[in-house]
Amino acid sequence: MLKYTELENKNVLVIGLAKSGYEAAKLLKKLGANVIVNDGKDLSQDAHAIDLENMGITVIGGEHPLSLLDSNPIIFKNPGIPYNVPLIEAATKKGLKILTEVELSYLISEAPIIGVTGTNGKTTVTSLIGDMFQKSRVTGKLSGNIGYVASKVAQEVTTDDYLVTELSSFQLLGIDKYKPHIAIITNIYSAHLDYHESLENYQNAKKKIYINQTENDYLICNYHQRHLIESESLKAKTYYFSTHQEVDGIYVKDGYIVFKGFRIIHIDDLVLPGEHNLENILAAVLAALLSGVSVKAIIDSLTSFSGIEHRLQYIGTNKTNKYYNDSKATNTLATQFALNSFKQPIIWLCGGLDRGNDFDELIPHMKNVRVMVTFGETKEKFVKLGESQGKYVITASDVQDAVDKIQSVIEPNDVVLLSPACASWDQYNTFEERGNKFIKSFQANLPSF
Repeated sequence: MLKYTELENKNVLVIGLAKSGYEAAKLLKKLGANVIVNDGKDLSQDAHAIDLENMGITVIGGEHPLSLLDSNPIIFKNPGIPYNVPLIEAATKKGLKILTEVELSYLISEAPIIGVTGTNGKTTVTSLIGDMFQKSRVTGKLSGNIGYVASKVAQEVTTDDYLVTELSSFQLLGIDKYKPHIAIITNIYSAHLDYHESLENYQNAKKKIYINQTENDYLICNYHQRHLIESESLKAKTYYFSTHQEVDGIYVKDGYIVFKGFRIIHIDDLVLPGEHNLENILAAVLAALLSGVSVKAIIDSLTSFSGIEHRLQYIGTNKTNKYYNDSKATNTLATQFALNSFKQPIIWLCGGLDRGNDFDELIPHMKNVRVMVTFGETKEKFVKLGESQGKYVITASDVQDAVDKIQSVIEPNDVVLLSPACASWDQYNTFEERGNKFIKSFQANLPSF
């Protein structure tokens, strides 16, 4: 950890305890700041609050008194707290510096940072880069919005590592000096407008990821959205990714992922399905290459990386059949996405809680479905849907029974897809439980040697 001294004896106010607030407060104390933590909740029984108090940090819970601003503190706020709450509004009027915890990670990190943001795909890209590092001699540690507090992980990395950080627009709004060596913007679509108030504000928040980059840094972004990203303030070396044309960066040509004319892997060998994931893969591969990860490690990752749990998660192959767990698809939109991700024939496992809706909007996406296996309260609705489209439909009692029943109808190169289009609560406590039952059933049907 770098010895950062500019916060010594400075008044600092941490607003919002949560996980990131707790870690930020501890680090700020370590850096010599005078720290006060404030949260609107009653913290009298909170274990983290008690821990901070035992360290000599003042903790104020249950309200947000404006008097906290009397000492003109530097503010580190929880990213989820909007800027229109009275305390933050008052701080803004006073011209106080309002930062988020990721700023601290940059100030103390010995490791160069790979920062990943975007509307969709950032968790997949971050996880995939992490997996590539795991299979490489180069080491990278995951942090940020993916679930590991960036300022905590930043204390553990060295100059031989990379700090790979998933960044939300909320986090990026609160940066000052933060500078990733490699920045990735996966895509920018309309989102979180309740927080940002306008699409322009949201786009500008995302663009902050490169605001401090220099000519010695890299920006990776979607070629087809370059008009949203490029600006006069962009100084970094920019590489693009595209699934449709040759670009200065990484692209798909003749079915291969290509970088600087070098073929890395054929897209048929990838286990992460779908056009959206192909873009995610291109961004991750380029970041890994720029970080010194070997092509072998990248290929090892791309042929085995299972994806995010329960979200089109590749769980394995039985003979020539790949199995995918998309238990998190609890509505028709998510299932449309899943069905569109495969060109091979699909055995589709579907059904669950009946919320009173029908499933006709799935019809245009069922072209590659060869067999349907349905279960749960919506079983009969899916039977009717399948038969109306001339599909072979099997009924099952639950997910485990569904996996057992497909063994007699499965054909070479079929994809088995659990994408229920329904919540799980008719038969399972959570979609995770449903997904785990599917995985266990897949494993139980593997041949024994």
